[in-house]
Amino acid sequence: MSADQEQAKALFFQGIALFDAADFAGAEARLRAALAIVPDRPSALSNLAAALVKQDKLAEAVEVASRATAIDPAGAVAWVTLAGALTRLRRREEALAAAEGAVTAAPQSATALMARASTYGELRDYARAIADYEAAYAINPNEAGLLGLLLAAKMHACEWRGIEALAAELLAGIRADTATADPFALLAVPQATARDHLLCARATIRREAPPQPAFAATAAYRHERLRIAYVSGDYFRHATTHLMSGVFEHHDRERFEITGVSFGPDDGTPERTRVVSAFDRFLDVRDLGPRQVAELIRRHEIDVAVDLGAFTSGGRLSIFAPRPAPVQATYLGYPGTTAAPYVDYIIADAIVLPPDSNGDFTEKVATLPDSYQANDDAQPVAATPTRAEAGLPANGFVFASFNNVYKIAPAVFDRWMQMLDAVPSSVLWLLETNAGAAGNLRREAAARGIDPRRIVLAPQLSRPEHLARQRLADLFLDTLPYNAHTTASDALWAGLPIVTCTGATFASRVAASLLTAVGLPELVTHSLDDYEALALRLAREPAELAALKAKLASNRTTTPLFDTAAITRHLEQAYATMVERHRRGEPPAAFVVPGEVGG
Repeated sequence: MSADQEQAKALFFQGIALFDAADFAGAEARLRAALAIVPDRPSALSNLAAALVKQDKLAEAVEVASRATAIDPAGAVAWVTLAGALTRLRRREEALAAAEGAVTAAPQSATALMARASTYGELRDYARAIADYEAAYAINPNEAGLLGLLLAAKMHACEWRGIEALAAELLAGIRADTATADPFALLAVPQATARDHLLCARATIRREAPPQPAFAATAAYRHERLRIAYVSGDYFRHATTHLMSGVFEHHDRERFEITGVSFGPDDGTPERTRVVSAFDRFLDVRDLGPRQVAELIRRHEIDVAVDLGAFTSGGRLSIFAPRPAPVQATYLGYPGTTAAPYVDYIIADAIVLPPDSNGDFTEKVATLPDSYQANDDAQPVAATPTRAEAGLPANGFVFASFNNVYKIAPAVFDRWMQMLDAVPSSVLWLLETNAGAAGNLRREAAARGIDPRRIVLAPQLSRPEHLARQRLADLFLDTLPYNAHTTASDALWAGLPIVTCTGATFASRVAASLLTAVGLPELVTHSLDDYEALALRLAREPAELAALKAKLASNRTTTPLFDTAAITRHLEQAYATMVERHRRGEPPAAFVVPGEVGG
């Protein structure tokens, strides 16, 4: 072996070591140096592609991984990386073809099967996803991330057979630090505690977005207006944009300069146009790596950088790892701790995050006086359809739950079926998300003695039409442990009362926060027995339910939940408090925004 080849080999192994240490930029540099000496080494190309994916340099990762597969079609690792990058770019059919290449190259590889399962999941073909995950489990039950992915796929499909044992195995691994999972998916697992969420998040940060060398310290910024950057991949037709557009528009431009940092797609919708125009400055950073985005935030001298996604799909906490802003906070998108040492604050309220639960959060809590959840008080609602147009029977009580079906836990579904049994001619109206879930839910209903035809599926509609059809329902039934969040505020905006049951985690207390802020705390329960009893009472007492609907109609415009100007003022006070502490040289500390701050 020549001296050059020896050097290339050394650089290659240095790159692998840096990748394993989560120094993805360092790994990229070493692997590029190795390839400069030996340009066509497939293993170096596939590992470089993986390092690029970790830094969100997805287009280049596709190019490099494709080059590796062309040189060595039998190299499954490159096919897996290619599938992952294409999936992140939402090129799902191409991702599936790449994953098929991985399985063809290595049919007994758990990693290859997981890659194909992941692409099936993106295509909402959960039956095939589950089959591949189970095949991977049979090959290697200890494959990193496998348990969590299998559990999540089964939850999306409402395929509940064996799910309790699988969840118990996953949680035991998380507690022993021998298993990993997506922190967002874990929120809907009934057995998971807030401590489990913390452990899962901590492991994810350590693996995916550890602290990076910070930028050189500078004196505290002294801008005439505080500079706030909202960092998100969801500035398109998405729940985050629905909730936050009004806030962006209501910010006091005499005191605050608002920047949007966007690493998500431009879907060309009116929602995208509105949110872009709501900012003073909009930075589209889709093609930049996390360090480059951080440098851009730094150059703009942002006072407070606000993460709106964390562990939600496509979130990029790694942007915050080198501390591009002197104050960094997380808000709205992910209802749990990031466990990231570089995130100073989480913005919450006293219901979703009471003081005695703060021990499971690494961030200091900025407590807003009403509900933490922003809402837009300018949401249009279409004309109300007829029951026939909405696919509902002409008569009978309509229980509704428009949450994504992965939030439906078997224990809660049991209660729903008991309600249907107790209220003749009633139906359960659910959102149609995938065909597999629909079939499984109907099978589960039949197993509980309920005619499967009493489960009515609501197809996807435009937002104004979806809000309008909710007026046809009689009562919204919340899920546990992952409550309705945006879905709950949608129902309340449409005038549909919600019965919720609180749990011990942030995600399980959001509907209680919303109901309290809209003046309906009487719809909050604290056990499934009370939840079922309250829902049945309202179904049997039409006058009481009518009074609640009238109260909601009145409260919608007079209580804090849909007062966009007021929550914007509360957020502004929170940001000002954070910056004042920093300017005084004080570390982050929990604080409460006073209720009298309003618009």
